Amino acid sequence: MTNNLRVRRHALGRLLAGVFLACAGLFGVMHPALVAHVRADPDSDVTTSQGDKVWAYLWNVKVRPGYNFPNDGEALDYGYGICHKIAEGHSYAQISDDVKADFNTTDEYQALYLINQSANELCPAMITQLRHSVGGNPARWAG
Repeated sequence: MTNNLRVRRHALGRLLAGVFLACAGLFGVMHPALVAHVRADPDSDVTTSQGDKVWAYLWNVKVRPGYNFPNDGEALDYGYGICHKIAEGHSYAQISDDVKADFNTTDEYQALYLINQSANELCPAMITQLRHSVGGNPARWAG
């Protein structure tokens, strides 16, 4: 009976290893496919690391309830719109008010989250400018 148990454990181990490898292979094929279909900001050059950031932005704003973007393109357009507002010199308060109006909410955190995701993932070079628009000493936010 001990020998029969070893055979079963070995078979189970091989099965689990096969399932693991199949899943790993599937993820390896799917992840680039998910990133590849995402279009980047047409006004900038996009590198591979930016593609990952775009994917992260989409994941974060589509998982969180309250935004309900109909598709990836709409979500990206909105995020890049926030980036353009930062670049044009709009203050954090102005951008926050716009986001709250667009999503018909008074929830400051919902606006903050979307602005934060846009700046961190889509236009990280604009973070300092956004911090300056809040006022005070931006050095205290350095992390």
